[in-house]
Amino acid sequence: MHRISRTIISRTALAGALLTAGLAQPALAQEQSAAENTDGLGVIVVTAQRREENLQDVPLSISTLSDDKLAAIGSGGQDVRALSARVPSLVVESSFGRTFPRFYIRGLGNTDFDFNAAQPVSLVYDDVVLENPILKGFPVFDLDRVEVLRGPQGTLFGRNTPAGIVKFDSVKPSNDVNGYGRISYGRFNAINAQGAVTLPLVDDTLSARISMLFQRQDDWVDNTNPNAPEENALEGYEEFAVRGQLLFTPSDEQELLLTGQYRDLDGTARVFRANVFTRGQSGLNANFDRDAVSVDGQNEQKVETYNVAARYTHDLGPVSLISVTSLWGGDATSVGDVDGGFGANFLPPALFGPGDIPFTAETRDAVPFLTQFTQEVRLESNGDGPVSYQLGFFYFDEDLRIDSTNFSTLGDPNNPVGGPNIFVRQRQSSEAFGIFGAVTVELTDQLSLSGGLRYNDDERDYSVVRSLDTQFPGFLQNPLGTVTRSVSDDNITWDASVTYAASDDVNLYARVARGYRAPSIQGRILFPPATATPLEDGVTIGDSETIQSYEAGVKATILDGRGRINFNGFLYNLNDAQLTAVGGGVNANRLINADNVRGYGFEMDAEFKPVPELLLSASLSYNNTEIRDDGLTTAACGATRVDTFPDVSLCTILDPIVVAAAPFSAAIVNIDGNSLPQSPRWIANWTARYGFPVGDGEVYAYTDWSYRSKINFFLYESVEFQDAGQLEGGLRIGYQTDSYDFAAFVRNITNDESAVGGIDFNNLTGFVNEPRIWGIEAGFKF
Repeated sequence: MHRISRTIISRTALAGALLTAGLAQPALAQEQSAAENTDGLGVIVVTAQRREENLQDVPLSISTLSDDKLAAIGSGGQDVRALSARVPSLVVESSFGRTFPRFYIRGLGNTDFDFNAAQPVSLVYDDVVLENPILKGFPVFDLDRVEVLRGPQGTLFGRNTPAGIVKFDSVKPSNDVNGYGRISYGRFNAINAQGAVTLPLVDDTLSARISMLFQRQDDWVDNTNPNAPEENALEGYEEFAVRGQLLFTPSDEQELLLTGQYRDLDGTARVFRANVFTRGQSGLNANFDRDAVSVDGQNEQKVETYNVAARYTHDLGPVSLISVTSLWGGDATSVGDVDGGFGANFLPPALFGPGDIPFTAETRDAVPFLTQFTQEVRLESNGDGPVSYQLGFFYFDEDLRIDSTNFSTLGDPNNPVGGPNIFVRQRQSSEAFGIFGAVTVELTDQLSLSGGLRYNDDERDYSVVRSLDTQFPGFLQNPLGTVTRSVSDDNITWDASVTYAASDDVNLYARVARGYRAPSIQGRILFPPATATPLEDGVTIGDSETIQSYEAGVKATILDGRGRINFNGFLYNLNDAQLTAVGGGVNANRLINADNVRGYGFEMDAEFKPVPELLLSASLSYNNTEIRDDGLTTAACGATRVDTFPDVSLCTILDPIVVAAAPFSAAIVNIDGNSLPQSPRWIANWTARYGFPVGDGEVYAYTDWSYRSKINFFLYESVEFQDAGQLEGGLRIGYQTDSYDFAAFVRNITNDESAVGGIDFNNLTGFVNEPRIWGIEAGFKF
């Protein structure tokens, strides 16, 4: 554990110093805590339309996460994937572990595992979009609010938001001394310590806030490779993050917020598990052992990201001028044993496994350089008049480099000493700008209309080169000279909505919106055809996609303020849908466009406080997605059987086969009518919190549960590459006062074992959800 322990002493001491300083857990502005013991639920304040509003007044499908739910799902050092299925229509997964989260809303997402993947769900952190996947994994701590905005957000937030937005807002400095501190210890020697403090430096003029997070966990998965066994070899990590903010208020009309952020992650990559599926059967098989794998490749992961930003606000009277400037940068590397096993089947039987390993597959993907610069300037109307509006300009510039490497772990005939043998270097430059405006008009006390318009302009330049080890050339592929591609497009997106206050407690709304995702390029060409021509170089382009969405709903406060229920139904048509064909014979991604994807469903959020001591919540969503393109095909089930049926795919394909599988060649299947990958029909979650007074505080119990129905891992359907459903629950029991909170917790309390993804091109490899964890936690605030 040298890599994990080398800085643990210094960083644990730093976290301890924060706690000793007397920091405290923040109370989210978006919701009153049940510990306040008030009769009503209180008002949830959101900023979905770039201004503070009551959730019930916003004509949009929005979910927020309460203090209690955030504290529960984050117990034990969980990362942003813990949000998956915690609100309606949201799924978060990753084949990279903590590094590279992939978000899906209403079934729309992207299974692409390359570092330049474009996702239709944007993550917005403190008013800044985080485009690259390594930025989207920035830790979640010291937050003021979390919002999930469903449906196209093509006006105020712009490009690459046809599915929606996950929005984080951190706690800002103020003129009062306040803060929090929290530390937990749990299974696998997991430590999570975080804290923040706000300090006024000059009365009503200058204040600062510093927030820090340190978390680590021991390796706990054994490597049972008989040739090199190692106990506790995988799944450990150590992570440190810090955020510093300086708020300068020279006058009542002006405010400048300066922010700096940094993250350092060092650990192991996602653990792949060979042949945990069996041909013709669904679900994990007897090869699966959560505590053990048998691999022979490297496994490590490192991420370092940083950010500096400035937000300037100037109240000019009728309007306010707001400027948000941000620079993000970073680097990352992740190497894993993609075949999930050891050896290969050309060796004696005792020297490969578990199950059949056709050939070794070990790859490293790295981002040696990334910068993202964004600038937004907008004018917002002030006052409480019947008309409010926003006008703005947005600029985005990204420079990205990606290095991918294939390893010959065993030493093939052309590379007897082993080691790296194929190198692919990608470079991508992206530039975009948008001009937008939005207006809301209150026609009467009951009726209001809103609308927005945005012009988007995108350009992307891309180059890639593949080279081989000069000492042992000729392994599988030939060198490929530099390949270049350029794409560009412009587009107009918009939205319009109407809100009708049927009563003081019931709002009805309807919304229609158009969204857009810019064109994409994909060229992870470690394993394209060896005899590539300029037309078959493995680089693919996904044309722009557009979405037309319709939504209507009701938002109601009931039971004299002790209940709240929001319900909506939606329908969308995604045209020229960008889809990613993953695997299918080679360890690559290919972009394809489907004529249309149709989706429809509903979402419901409900919360009740029948008595002051009890708080209940429940959410439910239904999503039906369908790919609609008569001639759309993709490769399916890349691995072929090597026993008595070499022309039969290793997995059981459920789609119409256009071209049968053959040795070293995957079947080609028609995917018209399939649902999207990682798109469950049903998502449900529910929570309950009960507290009763004891001394100066209360004893409380909080439980939360989430369920998602069946998912397919890929664009095609098979018996093996799917999961029938997942149900996870948690429990937190503690004692809380105005200043202190002591608790015990358990996550995945039933120890649910579910596959959450697969690897398609070598064997029936998969990866799974997080295990049961438990621990204790102490926190205090002031």
